[in-house]
Amino acid sequence: MINAEICIRNARLRRHGDTLVDIAIADGRIVGLAQPLAVTADDEIDARGGLVTESYVNPHLHLCKVWTLPMMAEEALKSYHAAGMKQTLSAIDLASKVKANYDASWIMPNARRAVALAALHGTTHMRAFADVDPKARLEGIKALLTLREEFRGVVDLQVVAFAQDGLARTPGADWLMQEAMSLGADVVGGIPWIESGGANAQAHVGFCFDLAEKFGKDVSMLLDDVGDPNMRTLEMMAAEAIRRGWEGRALAHHCRAMALYPPTVFGALVTLLRRARVSVVSDPHTGPLHARVRELVAAGINVCLGQDDISDAYYPFGRNNMLEVAFLAAHLLWMTAREDLEALYDMITIAPARAINIEDGASAHLVVLDQRDVVDVLRFHAPPRCVISHGRVVDLVRMRKMAEVLPTPGG
Repeated sequence: MINAEICIRNARLRRHGDTLVDIAIADGRIVGLAQPLAVTADDEIDARGGLVTESYVNPHLHLCKVWTLPMMAEEALKSYHAAGMKQTLSAIDLASKVKANYDASWIMPNARRAVALAALHGTTHMRAFADVDPKARLEGIKALLTLREEFRGVVDLQVVAFAQDGLARTPGADWLMQEAMSLGADVVGGIPWIESGGANAQAHVGFCFDLAEKFGKDVSMLLDDVGDPNMRTLEMMAAEAIRRGWEGRALAHHCRAMALYPPTVFGALVTLLRRARVSVVSDPHTGPLHARVRELVAAGINVCLGQDDISDAYYPFGRNNMLEVAFLAAHLLWMTAREDLEALYDMITIAPARAINIEDGASAHLVVLDQRDVVDVLRFHAPPRCVISHGRVVDLVRMRKMAEVLPTPGG
């Protein structure tokens, strides 16, 4: 007889047909799984034959910017979504105007609402970006670090100090990045492709790895987010990861230019990504050009999906629902066969967990769903009936109340 804190009865597992099992949880871990399971538990949850799977992981959200679109005109949005994504750099410059009014006092409640929405929709881990530059200063970092502690054990935040506006093109950003890491940021974030010329892009990559080595942290970089077939900063980052011994600790985001690479260039890139153990985050719903998800997966590259934006300068929608992100990806990437949908589900669960280096094993991060297969889960992309984070049932009533708070206007 197993003594447990939680037992989920009548759970259906992915790829296990109609077999129903019981799942026992104690001390934050899964300690039993059988049909039926001899267990006494403080709390029993009847899954009623619905799917029980790993909880969701969002490896990419600009959390300091959520619900800032109403604070600005739509020029950045139009530039980012222009044909061929050739005006992306202009979009970034236009989007930066909102940071003139950055203040933790309004960033925090907006970000809190977004994190509560994540919990409500079954996400228990998130990599959250905060801009760091002379305009944003350290306001976003301070807000997200506070929320990291507030939501610890419910939604674990990895806070990224992100040099959104560049380093060479933004004097003073390098010093602020070091300050952000000293304050306790979890990840070094870069965007080398926006620098002028290859030398400055390479210096940007080198600076981020220097900082990562100094603080013993992972790296996340937004790479080649533009419709230019000659853009190659993904190669730069992967090569630097190998040179520094940072294999498996450098995460690539967007990488949209690879859609335009000729086969020989793409083939060489895949070989390099394998050596560097670089995972790729794709956000196909936020821009008209996409990383080559199918081909990357077929080549053995770990690919995952991210929310990216919630009602900011680059995207008008979003509610931190990773099932919705996967649903949109199914259409945009034409991944609609059952095996494709299973792969997409992996891209919001086990693949991003691997990408952001969440400890694997028997940790109890689970969602209990009303639907019985992945097709219907994605079809309805509804909130889970129950969310378990770190072995504890999440208070979804409280999360729903927090999510209903209206965004706070800044400025």
